[in-house]
Amino acid sequence: MELEAIYENTENEDMKDTCAPQIQSRCQDEGKAQKQRGSRCLVLITVGLGLICVLLLVFIILLHITITAERDLIKSYKNTVEEFNQTINSLQDNYTDLMTEKHQLQNNFSSLSQKNLELETELRKLSRRGSGMLFMSTELKSWSNSRQYCRDRGADLLIINTEEKQRLVSSLFKETVWIGLSDREQEGNMKWVDNSPLKQGFWESNEPNDAGGNEDCIELNPAKSVLNNWNDIPCTDKRKWICDN
Repeated sequence: MELEAIYENTENEDMKDTCAPQIQSRCQDEGKAQKQRGSRCLVLITVGLGLICVLLLVFIILLHITITAERDLIKSYKNTVEEFNQTINSLQDNYTDLMTEKHQLQNNFSSLSQKNLELETELRKLSRRGSGMLFMSTELKSWSNSRQYCRDRGADLLIINTEEKQRLVSSLFKETVWIGLSDREQEGNMKWVDNSPLKQGFWESNEPNDAGGNEDCIELNPAKSVLNNWNDIPCTDKRKWICDN
C-alpha cells in the first residue's frame, strides 16, 4: 500500500509538472485573445464614434445650408415685398398725378368750352349788329387783289372799329391776314375800305413806321398778340385775307 501510494503521488506530481506549462500557455493564449478582442472593440468603438462625428458634421453642414437657404429665401421674399410695395406706391403716385392731370384737363376743357360759348355769343352779337359772316381765304394775294376778291362776292376787307371785334378776330384766326385799312391815298391818313377814318388802332410796338417809304397797307398778325398786332407793310406783299359782308 505504501508503495502504491508513493507511486500514485509520484505520478500525480509528474502530471502536475507536465500540465502546469500547458495551462499557463492556454492562459496566455486566452489573455492574448482577450487583448485582441479588447483591441477590436476599441477599434470598433473608435470607428463608431468617428462615424457618429462624421454624421454629426454632415448634419450640422446640412442644417447650416438649410438655414442659410431659408434665410436667403426670407431675405429675397422681403426684398420682393419691398419692391412690390414700392411699385404699388409708385402706381398710386402715378394714379394721383393722372387724376390731378385729368381734373386739370377737365377744368381746361370747361374753360375752353366757356370761352367758345363767349366767342359764339360775341359772334352772334356782331352778326346782329350787321357784321355778317367773316371769311378767311386759303390762298395768298396782294392787298388790292384781296379786296377785289371780297368785292366780287358782295363783301369787302374786314373793318375793325372796336376792341371787342379786335379781340374776337384775333381769337378766331391764327394766321397773318390783310384787313381793310390803308393810307395809300395820303401817307399817315389811315382809312378803312368804307372811307371811314381810323379812330382806334391796335398797333404793334413802333408801328406803323412806313419802312422804306412804301408801307401803306395793314396786316393783322394774331401770333404776336390778341390786342396789339397791326403792322404796315407794302401793299404788293402777299397775304391771306378776311372778307366781311
